Amino acid sequence: MADAQTELEFGSEFQLLVAVVLSAQCTDKRINQVTPELFRHYPDAKSMAKAEVEEVLEYIKSVSYPNAKAEHLVAMARMLTEKHDGEVPSDMNQLLELPGVGRKTANVIQSVAFGKSAMAVDTHVFRVSHRLGLVSDKANTPYKVEQELVRNIPVEDIPRAHHWLLLHGRYICTARRPHCERCDLREACASYALFQKKD
Repeated sequence: MADAQTELEFGSEFQLLVAVVLSAQCTDKRINQVTPELFRHYPDAKSMAKAEVEEVLEYIKSVSYPNAKAEHLVAMARMLTEKHDGEVPSDMNQLLELPGVGRKTANVIQSVAFGKSAMAVDTHVFRVSHRLGLVSDKANTPYKVEQELVRNIPVEDIPRAHHWLLLHGRYICTARRPHCERCDLREACASYALFQKKD
């Protein structure tokens, strides 16, 4: 778990924020193909704030929902420039004010950029947490999963735990068919016996 980290490639807090916004319902691999050229033209909030939405769209049109994301990125860059002197804030409420930034994105920024004990819950984290039995059946929303995980994971492990759960869900405990034969946690997994019956 020690070396689990984001697979997104970035060179600054702003670039991480852009990459995470772009990554919604899209693969990190695709985002890493798109962002080098985008960041070459718009390396920081102040340069992107001067762009038109159509200009940003040209660089991100191969990602999911490119029109909405281009609008969010330009509006986000402008707000960062106007309210935060181009810097990404570390405060949760200030992050949530930014266009295109929801709770999951804000938690990723807090964790990866600022080293805070924030637990971002995406579809992978949500699925793996339930399958392994890390959260109860009552945790039926991403926020409830976040609350239960944060309550039960040591504070210092939370940033790494997010990446570990995410990567485990991406490569081992996949949505359609989990690869239990490759999972070191199968003996402790709440769902392992269930999946064995299906095979």
